[in-house]
Amino acid sequence: MASGTGLHSLGVEGASAAAHALSLPAEAYGNDPQLEMMWAMKAYQHAEIYFNLISSVDPKFLKLTKVDDMIFTEFRKTFSDLNIQVLNPDDLKSEESKEKWRPFCNQFDGIVEDFNYGTLLRLDCQKDYTEENTIFATRIQFFAIEIARNREGYNGAVFEASTKAKLKSKEEQS
Repeated sequence: MASGTGLHSLGVEGASAAAHALSLPAEAYGNDPQLEMMWAMKAYQHAEIYFNLISSVDPKFLKLTKVDDMIFTEFRKTFSDLNIQVLNPDDLKSEESKEKWRPFCNQFDGIVEDFNYGTLLRLDCQKDYTEENTIFATRIQFFAIEIARNREGYNGAVFEASTKAKLKSKEEQS
């Protein structure tokens, strides 16, 4: 993921202004395109940090929240058959799916900070964030799916590919 764009391009003052703007209540804004852009940049930054993390550390050892065990248990209780390796957008966005996701997500209100904020989620966990491989989801959906991917070994492919690339690069430099 490129790091020369997004919040880096705002500078310190711009990033401070963005942080302040994002802390105001939603009622303070209409459909402000600048605010939407700031939210998109924040979601992109989160995605970039997460992908770098699972590329650098074996994901099976990651702890994303203080309540990972609870999130994982409730997620697999509610969505035992959900294919998390390659997500179907309908499993998150269809009316039927939303009816199942809503109570799951709402149980984390007050437990997971900003549980209903928007974030980016990869559809195919073996691939990077790209326009074709990314969907907008709530933060708790992201945590639930990524905790499950980490624990069930699906994100290991990203770490392994990154490790192999680093070894190859070292060999080529020698």
